[in-house]
Amino acid sequence: MIALDHTTAALLQGLRIEWLATHPGSSEPVGFLFPDHSGAPLRPDFLTVIFRRLNTASGLPPVRLHDLRHGAASLSLAAGNDLRTVQALLGHSSITLTADTYAAVLPDLAHHAAEATARLLHDATCPRSGRRRPVRRTHLGRKHKSGARG
Repeated sequence: MIALDHTTAALLQGLRIEWLATHPGSSEPVGFLFPDHSGAPLRPDFLTVIFRRLNTASGLPPVRLHDLRHGAASLSLAAGNDLRTVQALLGHSSITLTADTYAAVLPDLAHHAAEATARLLHDATCPRSGRRRPVRRTHLGRKHKSGARG
């Protein structure tokens, strides 16, 4: 099972309706998102050839079809999804494989996580008025927020 966003699910439903309309008398495809004209699954090499043609026509630098998988995983991590989620999305047997493969993305994510944590702490210690809560020293010389025990 693959989780899809609403836009992609609606697009796929539209493609299914279009396929049924353009193949009158054909039985509805079962088990395949993108069947050939007879309802059988598309051959992987056919998809690779079509992708290469589209990539060349786009004028973009050449990429392999498989590179889209890496792009999707990198975007998923950049969107804030955790490694376990990306591991499951890719079907990796080990989270180590996922972490090793996408290690280049992880430092940026760690930086964003540090910034988010700092914002959370700042927001918790600085009320909206911009004033900080008073800090007092405990009998051990440590600082803590007033009203706290110590």
